[in-house]
Amino acid sequence: MSYLEYNVARTPQGLHKVLALNWALLLTVTAVAGLGFMVLYSVAGGSMQPWAEAQIERFLLGLTAMFIVAMVPIWFWRNVSALMFAIAMLLLVAVELVGATGGGAQRWIDLGFMRLQPSEVMKITLVMVLAAYYDWLPATKVSRPIWVIIPVVLILLPVALVIKQPDLGTSILLILGGGAVMFLAGVHWAYFATVTAAGVGLVTAVLKSKGTDWQILQDYQYRRIDTFLNPENDPLGAGYHITQSKIALGSGGLTGRGFMQGTQGRLNFLPEKHTDFIFTTLAEEFGFIGSLSLLGLYVLIVAFCVYTALRTKDRFASLVSLGVAVTFFLFFAVNMAMVMGLAPVVGVPLPLVSYGGSAMLVLMVAFGLVQSAHVHRPRLPGEGRLLRR
Repeated sequence: MSYLEYNVARTPQGLHKVLALNWALLLTVTAVAGLGFMVLYSVAGGSMQPWAEAQIERFLLGLTAMFIVAMVPIWFWRNVSALMFAIAMLLLVAVELVGATGGGAQRWIDLGFMRLQPSEVMKITLVMVLAAYYDWLPATKVSRPIWVIIPVVLILLPVALVIKQPDLGTSILLILGGGAVMFLAGVHWAYFATVTAAGVGLVTAVLKSKGTDWQILQDYQYRRIDTFLNPENDPLGAGYHITQSKIALGSGGLTGRGFMQGTQGRLNFLPEKHTDFIFTTLAEEFGFIGSLSLLGLYVLIVAFCVYTALRTKDRFASLVSLGVAVTFFLFFAVNMAMVMGLAPVVGVPLPLVSYGGSAMLVLMVAFGLVQSAHVHRPRLPGEGRLLRR
């Protein structure tokens, strides 16, 4: 029996697919989400309403979606990746035409039972279409200029629509996530050095354009930059968020004030305590040890995704798993840096913890893709005895 015939015969079916799941990844994701439920319960004053109960429902929906995605062979997701990317692009266009507005930004589509944020959907579909592209492209052509232009266009198209909403944080994550997939696919480092140099020039232009007729960013985005550089200049205005965030982080100490004992969140000193700044609420109640524990769980999730990427022989599955790992890492790294004053406030939620439906569902689907890659990876003789039929 050939290697291919062996793996066709050993392809897990039905219950065997469930047994083949990466249960360590699933349990770690559930642990992080459970911690999020606790914090949402706390910031609501010891009530399941209005955030914790809705978040649990969304997680269960996401868990169902993850299982469904995981049971479908990874080659199917490769074949439909271009279609999913096109649908996400259409949703971004729809936001421009009929999108719902909140907090001064037009980022959502109101579906009645929930508000869908297409930019969150784009984060994973962009990874999928780039992975499919490099799976199709011969390795000898990866760094040729003509073949580098195509993925760059695929990245810049959604970025142009997202930045108009305006959503600078998501735009940055799309660029970084897409660039990471290109790098992991083997694109020559010289391209990234050129982009880095151009980025430095762009940052310089952004700062120089402030207050001119050709101002590049919105006024509120410049206020965020100023606040990042020196929040103490306006502690009751533009610097209020980060000032209160630092107070909450510091007051938690080593072990925290205790569950439901935080003052900054419960007394509403901390804005966006259930979304972008939920990490500071957690840090105040559970302290440095609790924060480090959450960070450890996040690192484990990234490690499990990388493990799947290294074990699979399928290029698409490997790139998708690595792309999900990078995207997830950027999520929590940017959020934590933001609330600690190490990066400008750009409105990036804390994955699996912050209140929100679109981000939760998209992440669970992304983990479903990693699980699909894990379940349907080619297996060597003697591996996975539980899968024997």
